[in-house]
Amino acid sequence: MVNSVEPALNSGAVPEITARLSLKEKISYGLGDLGNGFMFDLGQAYLLKFYTDVAGLPATVAGEIFIITKIFDAFMDPVAGSFVDGRSRIGRHGRFKPVMFYSSIALAVLTVFIFTTPGASQNVNLAYAYITYMAWGVLYSFTNVPYGSLSSVMTQNAGQRSQLASFRQAGSVTALLVTGVAFMPIVLAFGTQRIGFPVAAAIMALIGVLAFFGTFRGTQETVRVARTEKLTLRGFATTVRTNRPLQVLVLMTLFSISAYNIKTMMIAYYTEYVLGDISLLPYINFISIGCSVIGILSIPYLCRRFGKKNTALIGFAIAAVADGLNFLTHTNLVTFTLLLSVSFIGVALPNGVVWALVSDAIDFGHWRTGVRREGIVYSMFNFSRKLAQSIAGGLAGFGLGYVGYVANETQTAATQTGMKELQMLFPCVAFMVAAAVLFFLYPLTDERVTSMVTEIHQREDHQREDGAGTTS
Repeated sequence: MVNSVEPALNSGAVPEITARLSLKEKISYGLGDLGNGFMFDLGQAYLLKFYTDVAGLPATVAGEIFIITKIFDAFMDPVAGSFVDGRSRIGRHGRFKPVMFYSSIALAVLTVFIFTTPGASQNVNLAYAYITYMAWGVLYSFTNVPYGSLSSVMTQNAGQRSQLASFRQAGSVTALLVTGVAFMPIVLAFGTQRIGFPVAAAIMALIGVLAFFGTFRGTQETVRVARTEKLTLRGFATTVRTNRPLQVLVLMTLFSISAYNIKTMMIAYYTEYVLGDISLLPYINFISIGCSVIGILSIPYLCRRFGKKNTALIGFAIAAVADGLNFLTHTNLVTFTLLLSVSFIGVALPNGVVWALVSDAIDFGHWRTGVRREGIVYSMFNFSRKLAQSIAGGLAGFGLGYVGYVANETQTAATQTGMKELQMLFPCVAFMVAAAVLFFLYPLTDERVTSMVTEIHQREDHQREDGAGTTS
């Protein structure tokens, strides 16, 4: 395999494989997930608590909102993917960046709306929650799908993609860290949380838009593929059906992201009602989420040493062990924070590497079918993330209702135990299942991806030469 790749690399026939991105481009790309996090992380971490404790909705009803709206949002991702892939005209800013940036502005406005409530009857508050969160989900799809597809057209070099994944995860964790530390103190600084929540959301959303602007200005789409055929439903189905790496990533994500999201959703409840002091939340988030940096910084080295797939497996193992020990350990602030931090270090690895794996799946589809569909592949992956978020939100809401949670009241011992199971036991099991799916089913290695990309370029070079010969 090495001999077949080396001549192409030396000849310069495949510059996208060997080209290196500048530090500015990598940082600019990571800013996109920083922007995502300042709007998305709020919804995942605090919206359930806003619905139960401010909007006055029962926990099970709030869980239904997450299930229904996230499933609706999930179907918006393929729509967004088809839209960006079906754009026949590539402007001077590329195919993906304009859609990403302009959608992010509207998304910021909706981020404020989802953290407001009419303060009327429960039915009115419920209807408002559904409408605003569904609208937010549509705009998030049209922001995040083109952003996620962007990395696949910035470079086709495996090492560069691993670094982009690392910078992306750094942006995501930074946003989660800042929102985790600053959001609730801003909310509590106001006399009423009805005012505090939208004000805090507005501040975070503004930062999010500025971050997306940084991505818009600082990145370039260098892998240009002309669309010569009209996108059809059959073509969409073929893209998904023939792409086994994508299918495996979708299945894996249902478990990994549901585990990750339920952890972040339950921390506020666990801190307030089990540890007994909500004011501890910024400190716990600062330590635990901040430790994710250790995982992020190790991604490039681990990927070089073990490959992307094995790096993700190492992370799953660390997170599952840490969450399992945390569940078995007697409730204690120090041990909870320590093991939560180890878990976040572990989960940072697969959460970061997976973006490079998605880019590899895009190349696999291109190699297998001869057609490059960045938007469809990424949107289907994001579809699985939305379903996983639906699972996490529904499980958290219904789980809280099942264990007897009563908002703004002292919880029973049984309810506290149930919160511990949601915070630690479910993620432990889900991470183990995600690792098994990746280990047994995922077919790509970094070497195979390099070989595929080389073959793609050689194939297209021959097609251009044949076309030139026919013309002459």
